[in-house]
Amino acid sequence: MADVNEWIESVVKDNDVVLFMKGTPEAPQCGFSSRLTQILGHMQVPYQGINVLESGTLREGIKAYTNWPTIPQLYVKGEFVGGCDIVTEMFQNGELKKTMEAGGVAVEA
Repeated sequence: MADVNEWIESVVKDNDVVLFMKGTPEAPQCGFSSRLTQILGHMQVPYQGINVLESGTLREGIKAYTNWPTIPQLYVKGEFVGGCDIVTEMFQNGELKKTMEAGGVAVEA
């Protein structure tokens, strides 16, 4: 599990915005992942989508990494933001845009 944690750490640190999701940004494989890709698309935020369905080790590793039981998981500037419900609420109340901008991530909408 150490190798997976190191890989997750490097992906999260090397990309401004990372979405660990089921499926890909172009083809989400669950409704929750789809919702977050729609939110990020609406905001026109470039992000790295990581498909956890490609590896059981990765799927369990990301849950252990954050001690968060569900997927998708959104990271901004190396920090865990939350899962679908939290990110959706943050988007609706404007907090997600503020979080992105505070991290220096350009938001178009």
